[in-house]
Formats: sequence, C-alpha cells, structure tokens
Amino acid sequence: MKRGIERACLAAVLSLAVLHQAAAADRLSAVDVVHYWISKSEAAALDVYRKAWTAAGNQWIDLPAQSKVAVQRIVSERVANGYAPSVMQWNANEGARELPEMGIVLDIEDVAKADRWRDVLPATVLDRISYEGKIYFAPTNVHAENWLWISEAIFREIGMAAPQTWDEIFAATEKIKAAGRLPIALGGGRWEVSLMFNNIMHFKLGSDGYSRTIAGDPTIVRDPRMAEALEMLRRLSRYVQPLAERDRLTWADATAAVGRGEAGMQFMGDWAKGELSARGYVVDRDFGCSLVPGTEIAYFMVIDAFAFPLTNREGAAEAQQAFARMVLDRDNQLAFSRIKGSLPVRTDVDPSGLDRCGRLGLEMIAAKSGVSAQSMAMPTQMSEGWIGVLTDFFNDETVSVEAAQRRLEHVLSQN
Repeated sequence: MKRGIERACLAAVLSLAVLHQAAAADRLSAVDVVHYWISKSEAAALDVYRKAWTAAGNQWIDLPAQSKVAVQRIVSERVANGYAPSVMQWNANEGARELPEMGIVLDIEDVAKADRWRDVLPATVLDRISYEGKIYFAPTNVHAENWLWISEAIFREIGMAAPQTWDEIFAATEKIKAAGRLPIALGGGRWEVSLMFNNIMHFKLGSDGYSRTIAGDPTIVRDPRMAEALEMLRRLSRYVQPLAERDRLTWADATAAVGRGEAGMQFMGDWAKGELSARGYVVDRDFGCSLVPGTEIAYFMVIDAFAFPLTNREGAAEAQQAFARMVLDRDNQLAFSRIKGSLPVRTDVDPSGLDRCGRLGLEMIAAKSGVSAQSMAMPTQMSEGWIGVLTDFFNDETVSVEAAQRRLEHVLSQN
C-alpha cells in the first residue's frame, strides 16, 4: 500500500514537472532540449551551447536521457501526444532522412542561406543534413570512430611504443596481461563491440570492401576475409573484462580506466579524448592517440546534430531558427569541440587551439579521407541488427564464425 502511494506521488510530481516545463517552453525565447549527452565531458561540452543560449536572454529547459534509444522514445511519445520538444539531439545519418521525409521536423533553410552554411560546411556534412535540397539539421561537430587510445604509463611499464600494426596490438595485449593489468577496456554498450569490428573489417577488406559492407551489400559477408575479421574480433574478446563486469560500465568508465593507468588500450571514437581531458588527463603524458592500424587512410565520420520537431506553439519556429544559428556560430563550434574531443563542422575556424589528436583529425578531413561510419551509413534497423550479431558473437564463444556470417548476411539482405 505504501509503495503504491509513493508511486502515485512520484507520478504526480513528474506530471507537475512536465506541465511546468511545457509552460516554460511556450515562451518565445525558451526551448526544451532532449539529448543523451550525459557523461562528464559531454555535459561540459553541451554547456557551451547552453550558456550561449541563456547569455542571449533565452531559456533552456534540459531534458537529458540515458541513450540515443531513450531520446527516440521520448520524442516519439511527445510527438504522439501533440507536444513535441523544440530541440532534439540526432545523429545526421542515413536513417535521419526519415524525419524530413515524414514531415515532422522544421527545415532551417532560411538560416542556412542567410548564414552561408554551404560555403563553410564540408560536402559530406551538407549531404547528411539535407533532404530534397533543403537543410533540416544543425550540425554540432564531426567525430571519428576509428581511434586507438593507450595508457602511456602502462606502455612505458611494458617497454612498448604505441602499436602501429595489429601484430603489435596483440603483442601488447599479452604483455599487459602478463603484467597483471587489463589489456583492453570495454564498456557495456553493444555498439562498442561494433566499433572494434569496423576497424578490423577495414583492415581486412580494405576501403572498397568496407564501403560495400556498410552500404548493405550482403555478398561481401561471404568473403573469406570477413571470416578472418571475425576471428580477430573473437581473439580481442579474450582481453577484455568479464561480461558481468562490463555490463555495469559505460564507455566513459572504460575510457577513465585508460586515463588512470588501469587498462592498456581502448578502441573508441574521439569523444574519448573529451572524456579524458575532462578528467584532467593530458595527451602524450597520460594517454596517447592514433588511428587504428589498417584505417590510417580513412576517417570513420560521425556527424552529431540537432533537429527541430514541428510544433504549433506560438513563436517556436523563430526560437528553433535562432537556436540553429547559435549552434553554427564559429566561436561556439570551436569551444564545443575543444571539450567534446571532436572537430568543428565549419571549415573556417582557427585550428590553433586543437591538440595533436585534433590536428591529426583535421588533416584527415582536409585530405578528403572522411568516410561514413557504419552507424551513419546503415539504416537504423539494419545497424541495430548488425551490432546485435557482432555483440552476441563477441560475448559467446559457442557462436561460430560461420553462424555469425550467416546472421550478418541475413541482416544485410533485409535492405
């Protein structure tokens, strides 16, 4: 009985909070922002935009969620109930085009034209934020997934330099394990396994095979080199924490273990650098960065962005357009990326404030080495299926390479 009363009270409090937020969001200068940037570095980076928005006399109602899936659920429920949020975090990937296609997000073409976005954004970014000639997303930054992060302390201890080949990676794992340390840090997110595999896949299949796979070509899965890639993934699975331990951790926890010198390596996007920096660790002193061996000619790009659901609230469209303009402000772009560990989407920012890792990323983009990350290229359902197969294979040694190939082929065949 008491528990039922407590639940009813909690529901009433939450309802009042939602009503309060809704009333506040009805004001011309107020936006409610749904996002999943909740780690230490992500929250600090988001503060750049929050402070810029509020400094201009506007109001920001923060609606954080635990994950990308949670954001999608919240937005879907609010749209269905007739009260869409003003702003939502969204990856500018293949599946994102579904939003303008369904007619549920505002186009910000007027802002893009007035501020000459097409003159300062890379073609890859413009392609991902546009639909049928109009711009619908305000891109915040460019990330890359194919980075290897190492603990400088551990590599000094085992007497090795940062690995430049996969043979050196596996040699390092053995030495780190023999020293009683964790060779590879991994969190509980299923997508983390796919990041590891995408690097291996590019190494084994080359740019063409990688591109064909993420474009959804099922025939490539039967290539013998794909079997070799899966064998390498299985080999890596023997150097991470036990599954029960990983399930309690986030990617940021795994990153912190590298910074503290408790784990030797992590395969993670460059948002890891933002997390390491936020925790006080310094590149080339506490941690090292390099592109994963076999991917040095590529830059697996992820484009973060905000989208603006259509709403009939008075003044909402004007506030959303002002928000989009604020996101693309040159100073805001650079300040955000310095904290986030990413690169600004604008090509006209001063790169002098970037560290060695950031400058390397900028060189890759300038050399037009950017390719889509798997999660950006595949439609959402296909990507989730791909990630699920790889994670099951990684976590369960009874799943054979042949079985994993059959399941991956099935996933890609659903296109």
